[in-house]
Amino acid sequence: MTTDRLRGAALAAAGALLVPLPLLAVAPTAQAGPVMEPFGPGCSALPTSGAGSPAAMADQPVATAASQQPSLSTLVSAVQKAGLVETLNNADGITVFAPTNDAFAKIPKAQLDAILNDQEQLKKILTYHVVGSEVTADQLPDGRFKTLEGAELTTSGSGDSFKVNDSAAILCGDVATSNAIVHIIDQVLLPPS
Repeated sequence: MTTDRLRGAALAAAGALLVPLPLLAVAPTAQAGPVMEPFGPGCSALPTSGAGSPAAMADQPVATAASQQPSLSTLVSAVQKAGLVETLNNADGITVFAPTNDAFAKIPKAQLDAILNDQEQLKKILTYHVVGSEVTADQLPDGRFKTLEGAELTTSGSGDSFKVNDSAAILCGDVATSNAIVHIIDQVLLPPS
């Protein structure tokens, strides 16, 4: 075989190997799932941009994202007192049912102070608000989920109107963070005794 023929065969072989590479670069990539949009009557209270907005929260782990929401400051303080910030921020694929400041205000002050100053009881209550998997709107109509505390909580409803344990309303649901789904609720959930 002559040098020209060898060079031509080598170039043809190299060209055959290179052709698929550009095709791989433009091939569509698989998506993890549908992009969620927050739902519920309370979502209008979220900032539309900047800190605390759904877009900003999507880039932060859940405890950090919650700290950007003024309406969740009591919850954030409780999570800090319970020593759960790193636990929540490092968890993957969880759901947090996040009570607002108004939800905590429904608890008589003396009782709330006692809970906030009892780290064991506080951890028990807060972990009852966390499910170890992602719970989205399509699972809420008739849901039953085991919490990190160990007991189950239930969800029910339809459309934009859902309840947790037949009592707490979801004000704004399906708020995505980098590691969790957040459903903002109007009551503090208490685990069964």
